[in-house]
Amino acid sequence: MQEEHEMAPVGAPSILGGSTIDVEGRIPSFDLPSSTQGEFDQQDSHDQKPGWRALLSFVGPGFLVSLAYLDPGNLETDLQAGANHGYELLWIILIGLIFALIIQSLAANLGVSTGKHLSELCKAEYPPLVKYCLWFLAEVAVIAADIPEVIGTAFALNILFHIPVWAGILLTGFSTIALLGLQTYGIRKLEMLIATLVFIMAACFFGEMSYVKPPATEVLEGMFIPKLSGNSATGDAIAMLGALVMPHNLFLHSALVLSRKVPRSVRGVNDACRFFLIESGFALFVAFLINVAVVSVSGTVCSADNLSSENASQCNDLTLNSAAFLLKNMLGRSSSTVYAIALLASGQSSTITGTYAGQYIMQGFLDLKIKKWMRNLVTRCAAITSSLIVAIMSGSSGASRLIIIASMILSFELPFALIPLLKFSSSATKMGPHKNSIYIIVISWILGVGLIGINIYYLSTGFVGWLINNSVPKVANVFIGILVFPLMAVYIVAVIYLTFRKDTIITFSDDPVKHATTMAIELGYGNSGKSPDRLPYREDLADIPLPE
Repeated sequence: MQEEHEMAPVGAPSILGGSTIDVEGRIPSFDLPSSTQGEFDQQDSHDQKPGWRALLSFVGPGFLVSLAYLDPGNLETDLQAGANHGYELLWIILIGLIFALIIQSLAANLGVSTGKHLSELCKAEYPPLVKYCLWFLAEVAVIAADIPEVIGTAFALNILFHIPVWAGILLTGFSTIALLGLQTYGIRKLEMLIATLVFIMAACFFGEMSYVKPPATEVLEGMFIPKLSGNSATGDAIAMLGALVMPHNLFLHSALVLSRKVPRSVRGVNDACRFFLIESGFALFVAFLINVAVVSVSGTVCSADNLSSENASQCNDLTLNSAAFLLKNMLGRSSSTVYAIALLASGQSSTITGTYAGQYIMQGFLDLKIKKWMRNLVTRCAAITSSLIVAIMSGSSGASRLIIIASMILSFELPFALIPLLKFSSSATKMGPHKNSIYIIVISWILGVGLIGINIYYLSTGFVGWLINNSVPKVANVFIGILVFPLMAVYIVAVIYLTFRKDTIITFSDDPVKHATTMAIELGYGNSGKSPDRLPYREDLADIPLPE
């Protein structure tokens, strides 16, 4: 990551002539002659692309982020939700994707408006202890998100080549390094291939829906009438939310948008935010349809009256490794092969998003940048170790349960990325005129508090219920309680601290023209005597493999 420019002491004269630079908060600026400002405004008015061309120049970040909503973790939780509860939990997908659209757009707006991504703002805002705790939790979230990708890839290799799951888990480390190595020969072509395979899987489930014909009234009822019936419904719902709304995606999206060249001016920033919202909305709508199709197919097949005894036993313990039979109506004997290829593509495409998220989390919090393959290897080794232990001890069924546990971990981790995002994006000191409207503030906080409340309720009641009903000796229960209850209290206190702590760092300059010009001079535009017509994009993020 490029080193940030050193700033002069507060109130010290600047080399820019007659201006001051505030180390503690405000982005440096300097006074421009009125003629120069007029030139900027004139350039901005004459350099407008047609609407669709302007939109296309911003396409990319939302689609890359949306791949994480189609990863093996989502497939696993969708399949089990359909098999165990039919269409009852479809409302979780609807709320989860609406929530995802809101917070992903907030993450994009934060990056566009401030010029920094979420982890960089967390580093600037919070004291060292809090900063390092947030960094650690973000890294745990990346590892938890990588576990389903590891296990999903191992299941795909098992279906295709009959490789044992534990051996497939070991091979995922080499497959990821090979995938990252192939980026040298054309990342866009590689990503297009992976995306094509993922959408082949989507087409398979949509095609299967035409055969099984799920009842439209029950699907709509499950989508719009919330229900949580059954002992496992709450746990499955939280796992689905964890698989849908992932904390590392917030860090990633706020960084990806910085690879785009945004026209300088309030209008330019607003247009960029609107284009990113449209792009994310379309990408997440496609992800929503695919997730609904997976749940509907699973729920319809597993609740059929003429279900064979073999398929019934598979539905009772449905996993990624055994779900290929759901596509037999459409694909026949080739269902296993096509399903495995799609599952492999799903895991590998999500690996790309996890790799970049981990990179920018490390850059933002620690000012540390390492090579992509090394960064991915660190995360992948942690995911492989935990997955391998579970696979050896419990087999493929244990590995499938680990995917659900990883999704629940992501749900519990979400507040530690979500709360800073909600606060920063609603702050005039961070966003200026681009801060959230009162309606978005109310809606996003209601959704956020609701999710946090569900997590705390499930965490407390689930643990207390386990203490009461387990067969562990009473002495062991006492020691477990002494260890876990303080951790639960720390979790609640940490959430309250992040929610009510007052922001102290100012990162918004009240003059976007001065802000843009100062950034241009710092990055080398000012020496030419010409005024830039765009906010210079982040050069340390310019290698993101997305179309310009």
